[in-house]
Amino acid sequence: MATASPATTIEDLHPDMLTRVLRHLDGPALAAASCANVHLSSLASQPDLWCDLCLATWPALHHPRLLRLLSFFPNSYRSFFSDAFPSPSPLTVIPPGPGDDEAGLPSELISAVDLQHRGSPILSRVLETDTSTAWFRGAHFRLDALDPKDSSLPTLLAAATPEDLTLNWIFIDPHRRRAVRATSRQPVAIDKHWITGETVVRFATVLGDGCAIGVVATCVEETGQVREVSLTAECVDGVCLSGRDGLAALRAAMEGSRRREEAAEAERRRWEEFSGLRMRRKEAVSRREQMVDLACAAVAAAGFLALFVVTVFR
Repeated sequence: MATASPATTIEDLHPDMLTRVLRHLDGPALAAASCANVHLSSLASQPDLWCDLCLATWPALHHPRLLRLLSFFPNSYRSFFSDAFPSPSPLTVIPPGPGDDEAGLPSELISAVDLQHRGSPILSRVLETDTSTAWFRGAHFRLDALDPKDSSLPTLLAAATPEDLTLNWIFIDPHRRRAVRATSRQPVAIDKHWITGETVVRFATVLGDGCAIGVVATCVEETGQVREVSLTAECVDGVCLSGRDGLAALRAAMEGSRRREEAAEAERRRWEEFSGLRMRRKEAVSRREQMVDLACAAVAAAGFLALFVVTVFR
């Protein structure tokens, strides 16, 4: 009587074969595979797998300094991916007061910026910003990935549509070896500039507590040139945060938890709720100012009338 052959398990496959299969997985799938069993965990933890995955996801990471820096993250490129790929969770930002110690704020930020259209690169840029100066911390929190005076501005493909643009703006703290994705990958709003007629594509992440980080990409429709890619941090009142408060928000986002990947509709809805709240607050401020103006006008009229009566009946 023939005996049944033992069942073949995944551990029986050659490690090289499994590694080739793992190379075809995206980040979340690779992380899930590493939790399946000890054998897959060992294979899926290979640094070169995560290095290739990060470089394919964010081409700006080919910068020599970033290649050196990311290898010193706690778990190398895997740690970087777990920081930069998911969105930061809503958080409570407590900016340092005027007398508080600001040593905990990042003294330098590296931005890895990748603008793509359906996977085709349009812009790949690395920005190194000294954030320790009093000028940066006192001014508005704003970073520009493009110089408008640059003669070689990136150009959209002939058939490119703003809806199909994707953006990755990753902030990296080189001293604490932490990173965070600053904005949504897909646009949350597309508008026309009311003066120039240029297309304004907005990417944004609402961090919570009345704070949002947004990137505006301005495209010239006639030439297809991308004229501006700028990032700002603003509060719910529509006021741009100072560099100091923006750094506090980024520090909280880097140290906070991450949420699972959300659909573009969810990120767009969160931005619309933030924009709606900002509009309502502006309208409330406008109504208060109108009431103050009316009160001042009434007081002035009463004073003028009293003066007139005194003058007439003296």
